[in-house]
Amino acid sequence: MPTVLFVCTANRVRSPMAAELFRALLKQRRQDWREWRVESAGTWAMPGQPVVNEVQTVLSRFGLDVSSHRSREVNGDILEQADLILVMEKNQREALRVEYPEHAARIYLLTEMTGQTYDVPDPIGGSLADFDQAAAMIRRLLEEGWDRIVALSLQQARERKR
Repeated sequence: MPTVLFVCTANRVRSPMAAELFRALLKQRRQDWREWRVESAGTWAMPGQPVVNEVQTVLSRFGLDVSSHRSREVNGDILEQADLILVMEKNQREALRVEYPEHAARIYLLTEMTGQTYDVPDPIGGSLADFDQAAAMIRRLLEEGWDRIVALSLQQARERKR
């Protein structure tokens, strides 16, 4: 079972958005979607918090519901379970690679899945339009990086089974 982990800062905006949008793409594009695990966590998360209201509003436009999401802080156990770890910012990638060098080879920027290296801006404190833009950017990155995300996840899952 491949496991993809999305990581942002507080696990209340970008990573839950990415996880839910990726789940939706899995359902559309893969018959084996039920065999995939899609998780999220935050580098500075306060455990047990729901997504911010704007995230639910924006994702409901895609027919998605994240009302049951509760934030959690990333740790070694969560990283250990993930075949692919996709972060939103370069500083998150570097911090996780330094703190958890045993997982460094599986940690990437989400934008790297499209062959680029830039941060996904955090819309927190912005307008609803900023949250719409963040969701649109994340969805575009997931779609453009789809083949690489799937290939890396499956490859790592196979290698880790051995």
